[in-house]
Amino acid sequence: MFTSFYLEALGHSVLLIFILRSRLPSFTLHFTYYLKSIFFRKNIIMFKKILMLMSMPVILFHASCSDKKETKEIKTKYLVTSPAQLDTSITVDYVCQIQAIRHIELRAQERGYLQKIYVDEGQFVKEGQLLFQIMPNLYEAEMQKAQAEVNFADIEYQNTKTLADSDVVSPNELAMAKAKLEKAKAELYLAKVHLDFTKIKAPFDGFIDRFQVREGSLLEEGELLTALSDNSTMWVYFNVPEAEYLDYKVQLKKGEFLNVDLLMANNKMFKHGGVVETIEADFNNETGNIPFRAAFPNPDALLRHGETGNIQIKMPLKNALIIPQKTTYEILDKKYVFLLDEKNTLHAKQITVGEEMPHLYVVTDGLKSTDKILLEGLRKVKENDKIDFEFLEPSKVISELSLYAE
Repeated sequence: MFTSFYLEALGHSVLLIFILRSRLPSFTLHFTYYLKSIFFRKNIIMFKKILMLMSMPVILFHASCSDKKETKEIKTKYLVTSPAQLDTSITVDYVCQIQAIRHIELRAQERGYLQKIYVDEGQFVKEGQLLFQIMPNLYEAEMQKAQAEVNFADIEYQNTKTLADSDVVSPNELAMAKAKLEKAKAELYLAKVHLDFTKIKAPFDGFIDRFQVREGSLLEEGELLTALSDNSTMWVYFNVPEAEYLDYKVQLKKGEFLNVDLLMANNKMFKHGGVVETIEADFNNETGNIPFRAAFPNPDALLRHGETGNIQIKMPLKNALIIPQKTTYEILDKKYVFLLDEKNTLHAKQITVGEEMPHLYVVTDGLKSTDKILLEGLRKVKENDKIDFEFLEPSKVISELSLYAE
């Protein structure tokens, strides 16, 4: 019986809430009929309990409505700032290719079997160091033959000279003997050169690349053995658009060089700075770019031929107008800000962004340094809204953005 009483009381409460929600005009009539039925069916104590239960949802509903009304009455104060006008610089990135200052292919200059390899792949070698040996037997024999021809021609020349001194032979005979001797000497020198070509030596200091042959291979004249890279200085090539090329040329005085930095593939900066030494003669008509070449010292041999990275160049900007990126919004790829007029009314204003920095935009058109723009709450307002605001100095806004980025 006790359980049925609470179930019935709960049903009465639900009925009363339904009547209140529906806001029927006959609310008084229904409620009177409801009280009478309760009075006759239950005793006074039960009626009081039911009345208490019925009043609780009404009180809660009234309290929640009051809280909402009070919340709506609180006015929001928005943060407003102005564009910062100052001298700064931006960093422009260019994809680059890294090459050794000297990178050559080592090829066999004579035909023969590869007899010996004296170095290993990736090894650093010194200028003049022996790298490969081609079997020299054939070339040694040819040099010995040429040496014998020289000896024979020399003896013949000496005999002819003795006879010429005694006027036994004509001077022409002596000249022919001398020419024959010179020819034999030239052939001896040529045979010696061929023999020397069987020894492949390093033409400069550098690193050995992968071997393309192995010991015992039969080599043809001109066959690729390996490559040699001089990594003491690295040449870094990157392409620059025409407009940016003109900006660089205007900023640099005659005789000055453009300083650059190198961001390596692991997103770490190379500790040595570079200098743009060369700009090629012609633009690429298909891409509109012109290649630059920067030189970087590489004393620790960290950089290797064939690497990639990003060249970073700092471009100075004078009296640039800078605003936080969060003050803007986009419509159809165009950027806008909310501009505050003298009557504290917001108006959408289209701007032109010239450069982009971390958390900041450099504005080239659409704003003045004295304008006031909405800093936060862009999604909470609309065109022609009148707001209460708090003004923040641009320097403070930018410093807080920098701290947040760090």
